[in-house]
Amino acid sequence: MATAVWHALADPGRRAILDRLLHGPRPVGDLARECGLSQPGTSKHLRVLREAGLVDVERDAQRRLYAIRPAPMAELDAWLTPYRRLWNASLDALGDRLDARATEEDEP
Repeated sequence: MATAVWHALADPGRRAILDRLLHGPRPVGDLARECGLSQPGTSKHLRVLREAGLVDVERDAQRRLYAIRPAPMAELDAWLTPYRRLWNASLDALGDRLDARATEEDEP
């Protein structure tokens, strides 16, 4: 997985932009307003996301619409899968321990 993807996702402003793009393509002005960022700042974030391959841009008359590219997200999800299994195993063990403790407390 490219370092550029991790760099792009490290910034909370860029993650907020991606969250808005989950609902469909948006122009930079809408994204800036929805994320509470300046338009130049949003454009810079979009450039980083585009260079990392996380978003595509399409011209629609006079404006540019930005949309999520699903392939890098699928690659990220695939990379995280073994770690997710570890996390789920830890949560299952914690749940078992809490259930056992609750049972012990309920017994006289």
